Amino acid sequence: MEAIRLHAYGPAANLRLETVPDPVPGPGEARVAVHAAGVHFIETLLRRGQAVGPHPAPPLPVILGGEVAGVVESVGEGVPADLVGRRVVTSDVTSGGYASLAVAGAATLIALPGHVDYGAAVAMSTTGATTFGLLELAPLSASDVVLVTAAAGGIGTLLVQYARSAGARVVGAAGGPAKVRRAEELGADLAVDYRRPGWDKIVREAVGEVSVVFDGVGADLGRTAYELLGRGGRHVVFGSAAGEWFFPGEEEASARGVSVYDGIGYLLGRDGGMGDLCARALDALANGSLTPAVQPFPLAAAPAAHEALESRNTMGKVILVP
Repeated sequence: MEAIRLHAYGPAANLRLETVPDPVPGPGEARVAVHAAGVHFIETLLRRGQAVGPHPAPPLPVILGGEVAGVVESVGEGVPADLVGRRVVTSDVTSGGYASLAVAGAATLIALPGHVDYGAAVAMSTTGATTFGLLELAPLSASDVVLVTAAAGGIGTLLVQYARSAGARVVGAAGGPAKVRRAEELGADLAVDYRRPGWDKIVREAVGEVSVVFDGVGADLGRTAYELLGRGGRHVVFGSAAGEWFFPGEEEASARGVSVYDGIGYLLGRDGGMGDLCARALDALANGSLTPAVQPFPLAAAPAAHEALESRNTMGKVILVP
């Protein structure tokens, strides 16, 4: 099969397209012919040899990626043969997802309706599940004024849509005119370019204080977004696209009456895992209530996909297509 392998930690150029032996499904496993493989920002960190939370840098050589959608091609011992030919998605690949074939536990496979796009399914299986997890930390209502940074990203696009459907007033902050237009198309009441000085003043003049911030950028921009919160506000952190996480100090947040949540930490330690969140996300996709943005790259262009993520030149969920 074809796969993207990493032999040395470092730049995106270290990701190489190679022909490698097909993975063999063991007992309780299935092999999937991959139609779409998800790419996460954290995989750019793993590629550099950095640990991500409790996850150490992977031993080399490695095929990165843990989520794929496609068609079951073969099964291992103890797995019903009628699973072959089924359209599925999984976020628990054990052999690496940046490949034309991937192995996962049969119990982790989720069936996909015929009308659901493979790329969209990959986007919702983890990115969508993460979104619903963040919303557990900060449930939304029509009385909220919600600010989403990285509003044109994979999670950001879903948060904007959900907040709009909840009746909240929504501010989408994104980098560059194209991303601002995307936030507007998603239904943001106000969309601002956070690369322009004074964007926070525009927000304050238009909506006053906000009650919820979902921050996927961090660094100074995360601080600026936090400063827009009113007393009793909720600040939910889910990313550090600017290269540095932003969390206010406990005393500072307490003095302002602001609740601060580490979204990724919550999800990593969530009782029961994320299976139910994934199911909710895929249901939202199937019934049309949420539509993920997907940016596809050919499998061979995995280095370009990583570079685009690192330079923040993507809109929506990045996927690789074998």
